[in-house]
Amino acid sequence: MTTPSDYVGGELELFAAARNWKRYWSDVIAPFVGGRVLDVGAGLGATAEVFSERAGIEAWTCLEPDARFAARLATRVEAGGLPARTRVLRGTIQDLTAADRFDTVLYIDVLEHIRDDRGELARAAARLAEGGHLVVLSPAHPFLYAPFDAAIGHERRYTRATLRAAAPEGLRRVRLDYLDAVGFGASLGNRLVLRSAMPNAAQIAAWDRLMVPLSRRLDPWLGFRAGKSVLGIWAR
Repeated sequence: MTTPSDYVGGELELFAAARNWKRYWSDVIAPFVGGRVLDVGAGLGATAEVFSERAGIEAWTCLEPDARFAARLATRVEAGGLPARTRVLRGTIQDLTAADRFDTVLYIDVLEHIRDDRGELARAAARLAEGGHLVVLSPAHPFLYAPFDAAIGHERRYTRATLRAAAPEGLRRVRLDYLDAVGFGASLGNRLVLRSAMPNAAQIAAWDRLMVPLSRRLDPWLGFRAGKSVLGIWAR
């Protein structure tokens, strides 16, 4: 991450109710998530919660640099809001012990916050067990960078080419695709017309309820060639 003090997380509460979107991308990546999972930049535990009832997960590590969010995550685990297999660590991937190895490393809407993205992914790859997967989901298209991105601490938005360039050596690319073609149009409208620093709850609800289900049907038909998010999956 930039630094814990620079970490911006106000959008986490806003997007917490985007259930269709979380169900969509989690269904796409589910075949590649299992065993010992490292959830980098776990935030409020949204990804851990999405996968809380999925089979094949032995242990889930929430790695979170922000002390406030790490404390809230720990409270959720203690209260039973996240599975007992969940552990919470405050810090970044550089704070892990030399022995820590994972079958899955996740960066779900996180890599765009990290200044040295190439170095970060190289360190993540070093933590992957043989046969493991590195999964990155991030906002797409630099030309969509808007006040909203700046307001929530995004360093950049990616294309398939720039995400491919950031990927570490020694891993095999499994897929590199765009998701949410319909949401892409909404993001373009925000960039050109609304220029809002933060969408409101009603806008998020409309996108999640109306646009995401359409994208889920349209994206495969388009060959995953358009979308407001880019997904990369690599295997060791």
